[in-house]
Amino acid sequence: MMAGWSRGLIELRQSFTNGAELWAHFFWPGLMLAVMFFLRDTAFESTGLLLGTLALPSVLGMNAAFGMVSMSQQLTADREDGTLLRAKATPNGVRGYLVGKIISVSGGLVADLTIFLIPGMLIIPGLAVGSPGSWLTLIWVLALGMVATLPIGAVLGSVFTSARGQGLIQLPILGLIAISGVFYPITSLPEWLQGIAQVFPFYWLGLGMRSALLPDAAVAIEIGQSWRHLETIGVLGGWAVLGLVVAPIVLRRMARRESGSSVAARREKALQRIG
Repeated sequence: MMAGWSRGLIELRQSFTNGAELWAHFFWPGLMLAVMFFLRDTAFESTGLLLGTLALPSVLGMNAAFGMVSMSQQLTADREDGTLLRAKATPNGVRGYLVGKIISVSGGLVADLTIFLIPGMLIIPGLAVGSPGSWLTLIWVLALGMVATLPIGAVLGSVFTSARGQGLIQLPILGLIAISGVFYPITSLPEWLQGIAQVFPFYWLGLGMRSALLPDAAVAIEIGQSWRHLETIGVLGGWAVLGLVVAPIVLRRMARRESGSSVAARREKALQRIG
């Protein structure tokens, strides 16, 4: 366990000293801030609420859920280049690897959200960030959301043997984000789409973030005119339990199948694609 913590902290520190990874930490938050800036004065129907104000907490929730994609991508890449095989060769290496990956991905995620939120509070009006209760809600929603999504990301990363397969994950996720009320209130969508969105964590992370950072009057445009904290805990908690039960099983089976020959075969395929 301690080796996993050390590994995760080292990877996290390296991500802020490597030029390409440092660029990634700032590019996506910067892009989202630009979108928020252009939405900041656009009103939503006759509610008096601004789209930028409504969208900023939702984007926080979306970015938190995207930790699942990052986890999946990193695990697949480490499987492809033999990093996971080397971890398997040491006592409790796979467990330490997984702990380290969770630490590095969640730490990078918190840093990215901070990079987005601090300037966002300065350029977007109408956010309710003055009470301790707002920040407490944000913390528990973010923590539960990461527990709900990162193990699922590990499962998805175990399924794909090549980084090229990650596109099969991203397209459905982008579709789910589009119907989850991130850039426009979900109540504007047909009820059958609302039902689909509520099965997955993206909507609930966005709703939880909105409940933390929006004024009380904003609840009027939500489903049932309620922040539905109990339902948020229930759905995110259900995904967390599913991930925590399934992820160790899938990872153990995947690790048992790893061998030097399988890594060499994947590397040969990658070289053929480049050639």
